[in-house]
Amino acid sequence: MADLQCLIPTHQPRVTDHVDQIKDMIAKIISNGCAYAVDGDVFFSVDNFPNYGKLSGRKLEDNRAGERVAVDTRKRNPFDFALWKSAKPGEPQWDSPWGPGRPGWHIECSAMSAQYLTHKFDIHGGGEDLIFPHHENEIAQSCAACPESNVNYWIHNGFINANGEKMSKSLGNYYTIREVTELYHPLALRHFLLGTHYRSPVNFSIPQTEISSEAVFYIYQTLQDCVDALSALRGESETNSKPARYISGGQECITKLHGDFETRLADDLHTPVILNAALPEAFRFINVTLNMLKKKQQKQQQLSIAKTLIDLEKEIKQVLDVIGLLSNLTYAEVLQQLKDKALRRAGVTEDDVLRSIEERVLARKNKEFSKGDQIRSDLAAKGIALMDVGKETIWRPCVPVQQEKPNVPAQQEKQEKPNVPARQEKPVIPIEKENPSPTPAEDQSSDK
Repeated sequence: MADLQCLIPTHQPRVTDHVDQIKDMIAKIISNGCAYAVDGDVFFSVDNFPNYGKLSGRKLEDNRAGERVAVDTRKRNPFDFALWKSAKPGEPQWDSPWGPGRPGWHIECSAMSAQYLTHKFDIHGGGEDLIFPHHENEIAQSCAACPESNVNYWIHNGFINANGEKMSKSLGNYYTIREVTELYHPLALRHFLLGTHYRSPVNFSIPQTEISSEAVFYIYQTLQDCVDALSALRGESETNSKPARYISGGQECITKLHGDFETRLADDLHTPVILNAALPEAFRFINVTLNMLKKKQQKQQQLSIAKTLIDLEKEIKQVLDVIGLLSNLTYAEVLQQLKDKALRRAGVTEDDVLRSIEERVLARKNKEFSKGDQIRSDLAAKGIALMDVGKETIWRPCVPVQQEKPNVPAQQEKQEKPNVPARQEKPVIPIEKENPSPTPAEDQSSDK
């Protein structure tokens, strides 16, 4: 989780360490007339809590009790739920005023949140499948124990699907974070997850993860280009006696990014718009401005460009830091990590890529342009893009480009079609191919 830039929780409580707090809360609920004990079990009385259903909007008369499990006839209302369960053979148990037993499912969360966050706190999260009954029951029992209990914001996330199907162990289509980050940078996975609003279902797929990986590379490459271009001017900009002004559009770009970022976060954490609109607009401005530095400029104009880029970089870093996409490493170190992951996915080493570049250079020198094009296409199909920068050829990761297949007669194609292997019990992350949208930094020209 640390690799995904997730902060470590201040407290990570265990239920077994808080059984006393749970029993105390149950006792308060009973004394307040909202629970009753029967044969060693304790049930919450929904009839005695008028606000039951306020989170989900469900009414008791709309629910159908006993659809999957037989209704316990000891309950005063079929929708009453267990706060304490009497001991059964083979189960863990603790002594209590109602006899040996263990806590119910819902009461654990109420007791531990009250212990560490008090009865009033800002945010309670969870999957959308927990709205009813789990979170509904949490509200009921917390308020029954302490009427002042309140959560300001309930945040429920959508389900995760894999290639359009619900991700589950039974279907064998699930991926662990460790499996994904073996081949993709953790920041790429985080970018992918932030690209969908948290309340919407997330459809995990390899092509989308490839796109996020390329987007993170573009972010860090642009910031590195900015640092490289400013290395000679940064000191002069800070020591120049005459204050530099922003170039045309610079102040507006910085202000707009700051405003859009705060507005979208305040709009129910709308991170997709930040990633897909606000940040790309700022990066386009950086690239246009960097191109201005390549042309001869007066000294004061250079300093204005430097001031604009320095302040815009600071604003971008603040945005990336808040959404967890700013690494503690240098830009160059993150770029190298992304390249290492791309090489691993491609099944090649950097020496292999450099040898291919040399072969391509030689092929072009000998006017074997088709061979040069094929070398480039073969690497692009593996997610390695070659770019000619001046007289030098460099490489960077890209979304794997699907090569065009030659036309094959239908009968021949049928004969040559390989047998499809049986579904694996534990899936291996495939490297699927997809035609990418060209990025500003990528050279798409032919060798000819």
